Amino acid sequence: MASLLLAVIYIAFISLGLPDALLGAAWPTMSQDLGASVSWAGGISMTISAGTIVSALLSDRMTIRFGAGRVTAVSVGMTAAALFGFSLAPNYWTLILIAVPYGLGAGGVDAALNNYVAIHYESRHMSWLHCMWGVGASLGPYVMGYALAGGQGWAWGYRYIAILQVALTAILVLSLPLWKGRGATSAAPASAGAAASDVSSEAVAPRKPLGLKGVLAIRGAKEILIMFFCYCAIESTAGLWASSYMVMHDGVDKTTAADMASLFYVGITVGRALSGFLTMRFDDPAMIRIGQGVLLAGVVLVALPLPGSVGTVVGLVTIGLGCAPIYPCVIHSTPAYFGEENSQAIVGVQMASAYVGSLVMPPVFGLVAQYASIALYPFYMFVLLILMVAMHEALRRKRA
Repeated sequence: MASLLLAVIYIAFISLGLPDALLGAAWPTMSQDLGASVSWAGGISMTISAGTIVSALLSDRMTIRFGAGRVTAVSVGMTAAALFGFSLAPNYWTLILIAVPYGLGAGGVDAALNNYVAIHYESRHMSWLHCMWGVGASLGPYVMGYALAGGQGWAWGYRYIAILQVALTAILVLSLPLWKGRGATSAAPASAGAAASDVSSEAVAPRKPLGLKGVLAIRGAKEILIMFFCYCAIESTAGLWASSYMVMHDGVDKTTAADMASLFYVGITVGRALSGFLTMRFDDPAMIRIGQGVLLAGVVLVALPLPGSVGTVVGLVTIGLGCAPIYPCVIHSTPAYFGEENSQAIVGVQMASAYVGSLVMPPVFGLVAQYASIALYPFYMFVLLILMVAMHEALRRKRA
């Protein structure tokens, strides 16, 4: 039964990645059809992000009341309904309205599912599951491209993904007895070294939601939240500005730069597949440090004045490889550091801090590039990396 539930969760991660790149792939066509400015896609993205932050902060309360399985099923159902809504939207402002439940559903499932996996499965599964999310995120644009190339329009691209999400919702509903059958024993404690001794493997008693104030009062929580904020800021900044950096700094043509920038995401996906095997030998803190070291090497390569764009391209792939183990291993280590009884609340706030980092820090670099120089791209990531490393080491000292 445990293996069957794990298979369902793998399917869920692939399916959850499918919608994430749809807006970017469809917007050039959508904006023309809806009479919207190209720049207005940012409003939709920000509305979705705001919804994810709210639902992530509420995930502890919702999971305590309804359980991880129900929260995941309902959240995926909300996402499916929102995707159908996108396909029927007659104008831009309807998209903004529908983006609210879209974001709420995405944030709810993200926090609930990640914490459930962190408690019940080994670190390798967390890495491989996030690799599967990358596969889904990569396939989404191809589905949209199929609909556009076939003359069906962007609406059918959204409907195809919505249909898949409805199927996933049905699978999750049918799998609810499997979620109930899982105890609260955790595979996570073995992956966080000395901190593991603080975590009981017994089922935890019902408790009240911690809330944001309660999470911040826990020793070491601020450090892991800042660390996660910095990581997601680096990942989103690296991905968003890679193409612009190659064009404006390296003199690469726009088409080539767009193709080369995608290698960053290839690095993350391949890196997470490899990380799953490495976690069989190294614990979560060691994997995070390895990722940080590889990420540093990638930032240095981007900053070096090598001929053409060689340093940038190799550096971006290396940054992707370095990013790969950090996100899943930070989440997987949370129950071991703070206890299963606190992990859902902390993971929820982690997700919120991640979304804030992804939402705020790439535009901040846009201002840096506009008013200073785009050449500061690797140095901007370097500063965030140093802060992330400092927070990780402070966390280790406080929770060891």
